[in-house]
Amino acid sequence: MSTLTVELPPDLSPERARLLLAVQLFEDGEVSLGYAAGMAGLSLVSFVEILARRGIPVIDYDPEDLEAELVHLDRLDATE
Repeated sequence: MSTLTVELPPDLSPERARLLLAVQLFEDGEVSLGYAAGMAGLSLVSFVEILARRGIPVIDYDPEDLEAELVHLDRLDATE
């Protein structure tokens, strides 16, 4: 793990900067959800809530994978 030291603008708290960095790294696919939540100093649930408010999906299926999952679920439902 690496450490980065930066000077922040006076109106940006270190906590807010960590949150913004964690959100961006997660959105870009650079870190996992759990890692990003830890970076931000938040519980997983709290971090997911923040992502939801920002319109950032936690689960990112591509259309083909989503369709395959839905077909699979339909088949499971039909067998019950």
